[in-house]
Parts: sequence; C-alpha cells; structure tokens
Amino acid sequence: MFLLGLCLCLIPFSLGNQSPYFAENNSVAFTMTNGFEDKTRSRVQRQASFLQRRETKPQVAEFIVKSTIMSRYAFTAVSCTMVNRAAEAKEGIFQMLIPAAAFVSNFTMIVGGRTYHSEVTWRKQMANEDNEFRNNNILGNGENGENGMEIFKASASIPGRNKAVFLLMYEELLQRRLGKYEHAISIRPQQLLGRLSVEVNIFENSGITALEVPPLRNKQRTKNTDTISPPPSTAINQTNNFARITFNPNVIQQAKLSQNGILGDLVIRYDVQRELSVGDLQVLNGYFVHYFAPTDLPPLPKNVVFVIDTSASMLGKKMKQTKEALFTILQDLRAQDHFNIIGFSNKVKVWQQNQMVKVSPNNIRDAKKFIYGLYPTGETNINEGIHVGAKLLNNYLASNGTHEKSVSLMIFLTDGRPTIGERNSPKILSNSKSAIQEKFCLFSIGFGNDVDFSLLEKLALENCGMMRRIREDEDAASQLKGFYDEIGTPLLSDIRIDYPPDSVQYVTQNMFYNYFNGSEIVVAGKLVNRSSETLHVEITASNGNKYVVLEADIKLEGVGQAEMIGSEVIEDKNHIERLWGYLTFKELLTSWHKSDTIKDKEEIIDKASKLALRYHFVTPFTLLEMKDSEFQADLPKEESTSLSMDGIGQKLLNLQGKKAPQGSSPRKPSKLRASVSKTSADGDPHFVVDFPLNKMTVCFNIDGEPGDILRLVSDHKNSGVTVNGQLIGAPAPPNGHKKQRTYFSRITIILNKPKRSYIEMTPSKVILDSKDRLILPTDKSTTVKREDLIIAVIANSNITVTIQGTISFVILVHHYKNPAPYQRNHLGFYISNSKGLSSNSHGLLGQFLYNDVKITKVQATNQTSDNRSGSTLNAVTLLSVRNRLVPVIRKQRKIYNGLHQVDCWFAKNNAAKLIDGTYQDYLMSHLFDCGSDLITNEV
Repeated sequence: MFLLGLCLCLIPFSLGNQSPYFAENNSVAFTMTNGFEDKTRSRVQRQASFLQRRETKPQVAEFIVKSTIMSRYAFTAVSCTMVNRAAEAKEGIFQMLIPAAAFVSNFTMIVGGRTYHSEVTWRKQMANEDNEFRNNNILGNGENGENGMEIFKASASIPGRNKAVFLLMYEELLQRRLGKYEHAISIRPQQLLGRLSVEVNIFENSGITALEVPPLRNKQRTKNTDTISPPPSTAINQTNNFARITFNPNVIQQAKLSQNGILGDLVIRYDVQRELSVGDLQVLNGYFVHYFAPTDLPPLPKNVVFVIDTSASMLGKKMKQTKEALFTILQDLRAQDHFNIIGFSNKVKVWQQNQMVKVSPNNIRDAKKFIYGLYPTGETNINEGIHVGAKLLNNYLASNGTHEKSVSLMIFLTDGRPTIGERNSPKILSNSKSAIQEKFCLFSIGFGNDVDFSLLEKLALENCGMMRRIREDEDAASQLKGFYDEIGTPLLSDIRIDYPPDSVQYVTQNMFYNYFNGSEIVVAGKLVNRSSETLHVEITASNGNKYVVLEADIKLEGVGQAEMIGSEVIEDKNHIERLWGYLTFKELLTSWHKSDTIKDKEEIIDKASKLALRYHFVTPFTLLEMKDSEFQADLPKEESTSLSMDGIGQKLLNLQGKKAPQGSSPRKPSKLRASVSKTSADGDPHFVVDFPLNKMTVCFNIDGEPGDILRLVSDHKNSGVTVNGQLIGAPAPPNGHKKQRTYFSRITIILNKPKRSYIEMTPSKVILDSKDRLILPTDKSTTVKREDLIIAVIANSNITVTIQGTISFVILVHHYKNPAPYQRNHLGFYISNSKGLSSNSHGLLGQFLYNDVKITKVQATNQTSDNRSGSTLNAVTLLSVRNRLVPVIRKQRKIYNGLHQVDCWFAKNNAAKLIDGTYQDYLMSHLFDCGSDLITNEV
C-alpha cells in the first residue's frame, strides 16, 4: 500500500536492498514493498561471486510471533533472532510479510548487544509528490509478496560470533468478509528452526463464534482446501469471550510442511455474536467504536458491468482463469439483477450495446458465449474501458433510476498498465471520476505482477469501491469468485449513522453508499462526556423500496481496563483509541488521494502527520528513523560464548511503544555486578556508614513520617550529584516497640554535570529524563549508557548508577511475594564508589564520606552534694566525630538484601549529635529538590 522510507543515523547496518557499505553515508534508504517489482526503479545488488555465495550466512535461531486481538483490532509482535557463527561480520537479512492494511508501529534491532530503536518522523514535501508517491507505492526489490501482503525487509551487519534480534510490531483493524474476520500471520523463516512459536489471543466482548484454523496457506495450499483441520502442533483453547491459538511445530513437523522453511500463513477466522438491532457499541477511556452488521435482509437488485482486460498480456492462464470465474459469477446473478460485459484492449467490445440486460437463462447463456469468444490481443486502453462501462450504467440509471431502487457496480479487471489511448494516470483518474459522477462504485482487480496497483487503488478509493490484488500463479479463478461474493449481495444502500452532536466528537465516516452481506460497518469517535451512561444512536438506510430507520439508547459499558483470562491478564493497549486513530488516518489518506489542490493536500498532510506521530504509525506521510538508543543488552558471559538465544526474543515480545527491547536474559538476583560498600540506607530505614580507614562502622535510625523526603547525598556544587529518598509507611509488627514502619519507596538522583539528568527509581521501574524520557522495568536486565552516565538493571535484584566513572550507587530492589501487613516493596541505597564526590559532600550519608572517627570510653561517676566524686559506674562508649562526642552502643545490622550482617556502633535518639543539625534539616520539599543545603561541610 505504501512506501516505508527509513533513514539510519550513524549505525553500521543497511536496510532493504542496500549494500552494507552505504552505511558510511549515514543515510540509507529502506523500503517496505508490496512485493511487485518495478524494474525501472528498483536497486538490486550485483551478483555475488561463487566463493561469497558459499560463505556461511547468519542463521535464524528463534522466530516468535505473538498477536493480541481485542474487539477486532489486532496487535502483532514478531521477534527474529539471528546468529552469526563466522569469525567475521556477516550481513543478516530479516524480512516479514505483513498485511497491506496494517501500520508498522515499532521496529527495533539489537545487534551485537547494542540496541537501535525506531522513531517516526514527519515526511516533508508530500503535497507535490503525488507522482513520486504513486510510483514508490510499487517500488520493488525483486521479492514477491503474497496476496494482500507487503514485505518488510531489513538487514544488519552482525559481528563475528555474535547475534542480532529484530523486533517488528504492527497493528490493523480486521475486516469482515463473507461473514468472518480473518487474521493471517506469515511464517516464512526460510529454514527449519529449533524454536518456532506463534501465539494468537482473541478477546471479544460480545462473544466468539465460528472459530476455525485451516491448514497453512501458501501457493500449494490455498484458501479452498477440502479440509479445515488445523496445522500440526496447533492448540486451540476457547471460552465464550476468549480464544487462544498456539502453533509450536518441532523440526520434524516443520520439515513435513516444508523443507525450505517457507511454511505459509497461519490463518485464523472467526465471527462474533451480534444482536439484530443497531449493532454493538464499545467504550474505553472516553473513546467508542460502533460495529453494525445486520443480517436476514432481502438482497437489493444490482446493476453490474464487468469490464475485462482482453489485451495480449492476458493470453494463456490469466484469460482462462478469468473466464472460469465469470462463468461461475454469472450463475450467481439473481433474477432481479441487470448486467453487461465489456472487453477492452486497443478496441472496446460490448456484449449488448447501449443497454443493461436483465438476468434470464437465455441471457446468461448468450453472455457465456460472448465471454468464451473473447481472445486476448492488442494493447491496454484502461481509460476507454472505464468510460464505456460508465456510460452504460449512467444511461441505464437515467432512464430507470427514478422508479427502481438498486445498487450499481462496475467490476474492473486488468493485468497491466495503460499502453494506448490516455496513458497519464492522473488524467485517467480525473476522467473516471467525471464519468462515474458518484452515481455508482468501481471495484478494481489487479491480476499478476505487472499491474499499476497504485492507479487501481486510487480508482477504487475515489469511486467508493475497493481494490484487490490477485497473483496469477495462485488459484485466481476462486479468488475472483471470492471477491465477487463479497460484493455480490448488497443488503442496504445510502446508510447514515447519527449520534447527538453534543454527545460525541471527532467521529469517523458515518455515511456509506452500500452495505454488503457478510461485511461490517465500523464507526469510531470520542465521547464529549466520559461519564455518560447512554448514547442515542439513529441509523437510516434504504432496502429496495423500503426506508429503514433504527433507533436506540445504548447503555455505555466499557470493555474494561484488563480482562482476566484464567490465570493470565490481557493488558489494555488502549485499543479503541488506537482503532479510532487507525480509521481516522485511513480516511485522511483517502481524502488526500481525492483532493485536487495543493492547499487541500497540505492541510490533510498536516492533520495526518500529527495523527501518525501521535500513534507512532509508519505511513506515506512519515518516515521511520533508526537511532542508537544507547541500550547495552546485558548478555551473561556464559551465554555470549555459546551463541544461545533461548528466551531472549520471547521477552522482547512483551514490549510496546517507541523504546522497545529493554534487555536480555535475566541474571540470578543474588549476583551483584558492582561491589557494594557498607555505607547505606536500607530497611526501616537503617543507616550504616563505613569508615574503612578507621576500620569501623557506625549505624543509626531515622524515624521519619510517611511522605518525608530525605536528603541522602548532596554535592551539587562540585560533582553535580544529589540523592533524595521518599518514605512510605506501613503498620508496625505485633508487639513491636514502634508505632509504624517506614521504607524508601522512591529514590531520585539529580545530575547537574555534564548535562542535567533526572533519575527516579521505584521497586518496579527506573525513569531517566535527559534528552528524552526512558522507562526501564526492574524485572528485565538492561544497561543504558548516556555519555558519562551508565544505568545497569539486574532483573528483580538491583540497579547500579555510575556517574563519570568515579561515582557509583547501588539501589537494591526488595520485592515480597506474600507480604505481611507490615511489609512493603521498597528500595535500599548503597554507596559503592565515592571517589568522585567532593569533601564538601553532605546529606545524611554524604557528610561522613571524608571524616575520621574514633571510639573512646569514659568512666561515668556519681557526684555528691559538695561536688566530690562518688562511686564509679560502668564506662560509657563515646564516638568522636566532627568534634562531637556521641554515645553509642554495639549492635548488629543486616545489609545486602538481608544476607549479610555487620557489627556497628549504634547512635540512638534519631542520630542526635551524630549528624549535623537535626533530622528536620534533611527534609526536602520534593524529590528533585537540589537547592542550597541548610547545613554543609564547607569551611
């Protein structure tokens, strides 16, 4: 459907059909194509030498697809892991067939452990590029797509003995055809795999019916198979509202299906339960979608003209299959229908001149004779074929339209491009639009590989029809018949769906020329009042000579934030809002095609681009740029040598959005990458300060209040580092001496040098705000590098923040599987390396970094009334720090996630006299407060 331009910035790989050496230019073209080759524009690599062809290529180690369908809207994520076992770098090529109607929403590559994410940017100068866009629509790379599919292709230079993971995400609204929705997933890894997995989850609020998974579909196994048994290893689990389909073939099962790894399409078809009223309306987060698909209505009479290409290029199998399909279609015409047949090449042949013929056995017989006598010869005059067909229908409607309510259609089939007569595509479009005058719809069929699909698509879009692609080496006759079946039974015409204007806004198309049996009308919009309980719906339409009016007040029931399926949860992807964005953009694209002035096109481009950027859709108005996200995928050493990729792609599939893969295989939680000192604040919170020169450890408690924000380290004037921690409350354990417990629920690190950055950590995620926002979950191992800043997350264990290579903090993540009432998920803060912090550092921990301490014992005595010494009591232990003497006692403290104990000197009374000032001096106004300290170490 469109060209995907993808510019790479400063990264060593190429996309599409480009040579890897193009990467030196820092801008490499990347295309997603419909698989039909344009020999005049495609760039193909030169033939490789024989020795190069014998070299070992990177192999696919893992191919995983996960798809979630919610209310007919499908999200699909594909992960492909490739391994280069050669000593030198090799080019790994990833390609995936995706539905032509889908929008790519994310593409990410992890190459040699480094992650590159995609960003959608605005494509400029589109208004004047009508011709170029149309040509680019069919820009090919020598690869052939399947019917209704496009090829997404990317390549990367994989370092020797290393791996690459390609992650692609796309989404689409499933179309209802012949009474069923169809979701197809291409499985063509081009080799047999040790791990191949496809999982599809379907959730439909109104209930699932007629679920079927036929055999894999490819050139050998097409739609029309005698059996509908699922492919081997397929498992289907279904309830009323939910279905899960899994396909996990082992190597032997794959080999039985295909020796070359080109298995075909996994196809899932289903329908939903529906009420015979105004349809199904669903609401989520202020957006609604309305599905309308009435049944059991008498079919409308139709007037159909078949305009068939009979040029020389149709000779042979194409014409034979076309004739077979027409013979079958003629048998399906109803007695109240009218029809005619036109063949066009250099000349135009009309079966019955200047009239539409009523269906009768004799007329069907004569029409078949005419079709049988059509012989391919000459060139292709598309303009004249459409003109003659339009004239036939217009003349008939002019004389019969006043007393007959029917639906008029033109079905136009060609296998090529205009070669004679009018050959300028914009002129053909203009002429066709003027001839049709919005009085009927044109449905176009492109047959074979040499068709101007963009022209056919625009012909259909501008004249209320649709376009279908058919490959000549498939069972074309059945596909032609199938396409006719979709539009062969019109049930309603002139449909209008209305809602109160003060209740809804931004409503998508709500007026439709026709409704065909087995299809569906979809309208989406935004509610003005999200708390409304009902929405009034009024539908008007025509069914023959009857005028149909349907009205109802529909109760607004949301589809839920998340639906529990067994022990698992289908996450809310805000699918109804994205469905609205999908439909709105499709309509803007159609308007752009139809608009005649540059000003109108520019206004449409502005709206469409903003919408595409908002939802991260790759469209004809946007570009997909690859950028180094500075992730370092953290692979354990033992895995990096074995080249095993088990489970890595699986974890990536849970991600959505712009920043995709957050890491790799999780490590054991008990393994800490950085060395952790004893200087820390952890637990209730318990503070521990290590004085290594004095071989002594001091500890104290801070009994704060829930919500308090404590200054832990402050050195913003010198190293530019500030650390704050916020407390969360919990009930005290039974029979304890405290009224409540407090833990650190959030820890923030503010950096002023070299660039300002903010890091916020919770038990579930890390948020980095610098040049852009990055959110890292704590249950996935990840390393992020930004200039002089490194953030390393070890899954479910700890977070290490390294600043300028001389300052390191380790934040332990404490999770409770079954927490007691007095327990809370919390964080522990440890100073691992303080060399980069200045001697003027302060804060509850920072003030002790450059101090000496020593222990002294003083004998306590009683004083008599005349000030003479009395009896001698036990000795008192005093800690000498910063010219102060602080009473201390010996204690033990647990640190390092509770696995280690440390002996320390404990200061009582909320660290009175131990810390400078009082506890209140360390309270901050907010988490990112790094202002002037009330007290400092400065002289």
